[in-house]
Amino acid sequence: MAAAGGPEATAEESEGMATAAAPSTVAVAAAAASPPAPVVVQREPVYNWQATKRSLRERFAFLFANELLSDVRFVVGKGGPRAGGGGPGPGQQRIPAHRFVLAAGSAVFDAMFNGGMATTSAEIELPDVEPAAFLALLRFLYSDEVQIGPETVMTTLYTAKKYAVPALEAHCVEFLTKHLRADNAFMLLTQARLFDEPQLASLCLDTIDKSTMDAISAEGFTDIDIDTLCAVLERDTLSIRESRLFGAVVRWAEAECQRQQLPVTSANKQKVLGKALSLIRFPLMTIEEFAAGPAQSGILSDREVVNLFLHFTVNPKPRVDYIDRPRCCLRGKECSINRFQQVESRWGYSGTSDRIRFTVNRRISIVGFGLYGSIHGPTDYQVNIQIIEYEKNQTLGQNDTGFSCDGTPNTFRVMFKEPIEILPTVCYTACATLKGPDSHYGTRGLKKVIHESPTSSKTCFFFFSSPGNNNGTSIEDGQIPEIIFYT
Repeated sequence: MAAAGGPEATAEESEGMATAAAPSTVAVAAAAASPPAPVVVQREPVYNWQATKRSLRERFAFLFANELLSDVRFVVGKGGPRAGGGGPGPGQQRIPAHRFVLAAGSAVFDAMFNGGMATTSAEIELPDVEPAAFLALLRFLYSDEVQIGPETVMTTLYTAKKYAVPALEAHCVEFLTKHLRADNAFMLLTQARLFDEPQLASLCLDTIDKSTMDAISAEGFTDIDIDTLCAVLERDTLSIRESRLFGAVVRWAEAECQRQQLPVTSANKQKVLGKALSLIRFPLMTIEEFAAGPAQSGILSDREVVNLFLHFTVNPKPRVDYIDRPRCCLRGKECSINRFQQVESRWGYSGTSDRIRFTVNRRISIVGFGLYGSIHGPTDYQVNIQIIEYEKNQTLGQNDTGFSCDGTPNTFRVMFKEPIEILPTVCYTACATLKGPDSHYGTRGLKKVIHESPTSSKTCFFFFSSPGNNNGTSIEDGQIPEIIFYT
C-alpha cells in the first residue's frame, strides 16, 4: 500500500483538467513539528468534466479535495492562524469537501450536517485530526481507495473511529496486523488498547508470548502505560525467565520515574510500579537469580526479601504474597510418555537421587515429571526435580517442591517452574530426589518410547541408565516413569 499523505495527482483525461498534488507524508510522532504541504485544489470549473468519467466512482474521486461543487471546508490540524489572518496556520490545512458525500459515508458527518444541532458554518476546524489522516479518510469516502502507511496508520485509525467509518478502521487494523513484529508489539498493543481494538490487542499479546525477550528489549517497551504493563505481567504464557522479566520491569520503572519527573531511586521505582510489582513471580526464580537481582534492587522491602529467601531454602515453605504458578510459554497440546509397562511395590528412599539419562529426536520443552507415590495410602512427599545436560554437567532447570498422592499406583505430576528446552541428539539426565515413605515403582522398562501426534511429527525418547550417584533407577525399573512435555 502507498503511504497516506493526501491526494495523488489526478490523471488528465481532458484538456484543461487540473491535478491534485500529494502532500508530504507526516510521521505520527512529528506531525505537529512538520507542517504538511498544502493541497492543490481545483478552483475553476472544468467544462463537461463529467463526460470524461465513466463511472460514479471516477466522478466522486474527481471531486475529492476539489473546490468544484464543494459546500464545506475543514481547517485540519493544530496551529493558530497565520499572522495577519487570512488562512490556516502552520501545521494546518484547509481542505474542501462535499456535505452529501461525507454524510453518505459517515453517521458522524450526517449528524454534523443534518442532525438536530447541525452546523451551518462553511468552515469547520478540526484541531485534533492530522491532515494526512483526514485526507486518507476523505479519499476512502470519495473513492473506496485505501492509502495508509506506517507513519499514518495510527492517526488514520483514530480518525476512522472518530467519524465512525468501520470499513477504513478494518483496513487500518489489517495493515497493523500484517506489520506486527516483536520489536513493535508493545507500541501496537498500547495503541490497540487505547483505540479499543481487541483483535489487534490479542495478536500483539500472542506475539509478545512467542518472542517475549525480543519484545521487552525493544525501545517501545519502556513507553507503555502501567495498565498495559500489568496486562502483560498477568499472563501465564510469557516465554522468558522471571529474572530477565524483572530486569525489564526495572527498566520500565526507571523510564516512568523520568516521565513523572521523579528522582530515579529505589523508593520511587517501587512507587511507580505499584500493583505491577506483585505480578512478578519471584518464587519462579532460582535462589541465585533472586540474590543477584531483586534482593539487591532495593525495590522489595527487607521483610519481603527475607520471606522469599526462606521460601527458597526451607520446608515447609512460608507463605509469600507472590504468584508461584509457572508461566507456560508453549504452543500446542501437552504430551507425556510413560517408559514402564508394569507397576510394582516397594521402592525406598535414603536421600539419593533417582536418575535416568535420555535423548530425543526433535526439539521439545519439558515441563515436569510424573512420579510414583506411596504404597501406604495418602501421603505427602518432598521432592527436588532437575534436568541436567549430561556432557556439561549443567543444571538447566530444577524445582524444590512437593506432591500429594492417594496410595494408588498412578503417577502424580510434579512440574518445573519454567519449561526447559531440550535439543535433539543431546544427552540429558532426569533427576528426582524424594523424601517420604516407600513408593510404587515401574518395571519392564523400554529403551525407546515414541509419542505420535496427529498434528506434529513423532517424538522419540531413547533412555540410558545413569551410572554413579543413583538410587537404583535404570532403564528396566525404578522411578521417573513419566515425562511431560510440549512439542
